Amino acid sequence: MTFASQVLQFTHTLKPDLALPTRFELLFPYESPETRRVMTAFYHQYYNDTAPRIFIFGINPGRFGAGVTGIPFTDPLRLENNCGIRNNFPKKQELSALFVYQFIDTYGGPAAFYRHFYITSLSPLGFLKDGLNCNYYDDKKLQTAVTPFIATSIATQLAFGTSRKVALCMGQGQNAKYFQKINEQHGFFEEIIALPHPRWVMQYRRKQVATFVDMYLHAFQQAITLAS
Repeated sequence: MTFASQVLQFTHTLKPDLALPTRFELLFPYESPETRRVMTAFYHQYYNDTAPRIFIFGINPGRFGAGVTGIPFTDPLRLENNCGIRNNFPKKQELSALFVYQFIDTYGGPAAFYRHFYITSLSPLGFLKDGLNCNYYDDKKLQTAVTPFIATSIATQLAFGTSRKVALCMGQGQNAKYFQKINEQHGFFEEIIALPHPRWVMQYRRKQVATFVDMYLHAFQQAITLAS
C-alpha cells in the first residue's frame, strides 16, 4: 500500500465512539463527501509512494483547518491556493495554517516538504466544548478519556512508514509535555523535537514570524539528519 492509501484508510475508518465528559463533543469531519474528496486528492498528490516520512504531531483538529479539510494545518484557502486543490468550503483562514504554509513555502513548497514530512495530530479527532475549539489537554477528564485512543492512533500511523529515531511536536508547552510522557510509556520515538505552536506564534509573536520560520527550518533539517 502507498503512504497515501494508508493515511486515507486510517482516517476514513476512524469511529467517533469515544465516551466524552459532559459538554464536550467530537469534531469529526471525515464523513463529509467534500472532505473525503479533497483528502483523497491531497494525499494522492503528495504521498502516492511508499517512501517513509518524518512525523510531525500537532494537538488535534480545529474548526477552521483540519476540522473542515481533514488535512492537518491546511485550511480551505491554503488547500486551494498553495496545493492547487479546489474545494467548496467557505474560504475561512486559520492562523496556524497561515504560518505553516509560510514555512512550507520557505522550505521549497508543498511538494518538496511533503516528500519528507507527514503532519498529523496526537489526536486525529478534534473536540468542541460548548461549540468552541478545545484541546485534548484542556480538561483532565477529557485527556483521560482520549489517552488510549491517542496511543492507539500513534501506533497505527507508525506502520505508514517512518524513522523511529525522531519526531517533531508542534507545541512546546502542554502538548510536548504530554507527548513526552506517552512516548516514555510506549517507546514510539527515540527523540522528540518540540517547537512553538504555529497559532501561538501568530497570536503573540507575529512581528517575529521570520525568526520562527528560521527556527522551524533549522529543526526540520536537524530531524532529517537524525532520521538518516
